[in-house]
Amino acid sequence: MKAETAFKTELVKIENRVPRFVMPLVKTLIFAADALLATGCFMLAFIWREGDAIFSPTAWAWSKEFVPYAGVLFFIVPVRLAMLVYQRVFRLHGAFSYINEFIKVFKAVAVGSLLIVSFTFLFRGGFAFREFSYSRGVFVLDFALALIVFPAFHLGLRYLQTLVRARDINLIPTLVVGTNAEAEQTIRELQERTDLGYRVVGIIATENTEKHREEEENFFSINSVSSVAENFSDVDVVGGLEDLPEVIRQLEIQEVIITDSNLPSEKLFEAMMSIDRKQKVEFRLAPSVFNFLPQKTSVEQIGVLPMVRLFREPLSEAERFIKRVFDILIAAVLIVVLSPLWLLIALFIKLDSKGAILFRQERVGMDGRRFLCYKFRTMKSDAGEELHREAYRRNIEGAAEANAGDDDKPVFGKVKDDPRVTRVGRFLRRTSLDELPQFLNVLIGDMSVVGARPPIPYEVEDYDLRHRKRLDMKPGITGLWQVSGRNRLPFEEMVELDLYYIANWSLRLDLRIILLTLPAILRGDGAR
Repeated sequence: MKAETAFKTELVKIENRVPRFVMPLVKTLIFAADALLATGCFMLAFIWREGDAIFSPTAWAWSKEFVPYAGVLFFIVPVRLAMLVYQRVFRLHGAFSYINEFIKVFKAVAVGSLLIVSFTFLFRGGFAFREFSYSRGVFVLDFALALIVFPAFHLGLRYLQTLVRARDINLIPTLVVGTNAEAEQTIRELQERTDLGYRVVGIIATENTEKHREEEENFFSINSVSSVAENFSDVDVVGGLEDLPEVIRQLEIQEVIITDSNLPSEKLFEAMMSIDRKQKVEFRLAPSVFNFLPQKTSVEQIGVLPMVRLFREPLSEAERFIKRVFDILIAAVLIVVLSPLWLLIALFIKLDSKGAILFRQERVGMDGRRFLCYKFRTMKSDAGEELHREAYRRNIEGAAEANAGDDDKPVFGKVKDDPRVTRVGRFLRRTSLDELPQFLNVLIGDMSVVGARPPIPYEVEDYDLRHRKRLDMKPGITGLWQVSGRNRLPFEEMVELDLYYIANWSLRLDLRIILLTLPAILRGDGAR
């Protein structure tokens, strides 16, 4: 038995001090308050600049002078809110700083005002007011008022949040991995600074725990050496690294802070692979673990501790926003436009064989997080996965028998003459129509329109560290692999193409891949 399993104690979840609906309700109220503030700032700016009334004195309606501005008001409110959401102002969990909060609100207000002015003077408030001359002073005053009101409101909320956290409310359940000096420092900081928003509920011991203590005991006197569990009796060692997924599930952990610099990265990845897809967990590194850093990180400050947030998407905030908007627009449009085709395919599937219309399969997404991938069912309802598991294992190994086609038309990663596939299923696979429901995954946010192919968990089990870099971005419905030969390419070439895409992403590259996808489908490149 490994040394760390000796530390495992009974897991006792700390109950929330307030009902679960409270935080969503608070966010909703703040959202509504921001909408009112945006409305109030614009109306007050109009009154101060123009000196006219907002509402008509004779009827329940806008005044004649305010009517042209009313059309702009319906644009101002959603823009203000959208910019605040984009800057993550409504993110109420975890650490914050007043300076960063002010900067985020300032950016939201400034960019929002630019968009408002651009809309107003380009579209002139709509067709009915194309000849109307808007007062620039109204928009300058609106910007000035918003720059005072919004920061004051949100900084005041943050101060109230610190008072609430002092009462042990709004704290993130956190695990610390490791029992070294860095763990002790991290736990002390988080316990003393409740305003940071973390509650350490347990410690995960690693393989190095006992070895490290024995080495120190041989060098120093035994009285000078004590574990974190002994120093902090209210924080228990709840298990070893192999227990991490179960501990996260039972204690509903949202943050994991890693302090052990000797923790192998592959072990961390394996632990992440075992975490349930419904768990939304952030992983962070404590200060002394910088030699452990993977490519996808960002440095943040939690109190006096610099923390490295792991598994960040290799895109900037702006690039990620652009790609997400791009995905949502394409997915929403195609789902609506192709809905008659969906109904037709569903009818043929039901007529051809018994079973569900949609096939749901667990896939591995960005950073090893699992999700349910949707496809039209192309196999018999009682089909097993053993044939495909063995075929893909040979594909990863690069075995000659991995080719399910012939020398002229190779097909890799597929089962030759697969007996599980239905008649309609063969057509859907050949035309790639079976993948249309994956646009639902795009809307949900598990996938992107363009990206690497989403692997099945048992495929990832055979990956080495280089192959796992495919998981650095969201998987996609189409990608370089799909338009460069698809299943005609061996596994290693597929990995090379995926890594090239991740390193060279651009919106232009996504558009090129999308334009190349239809010809590849019509050619039937490696589809089977």
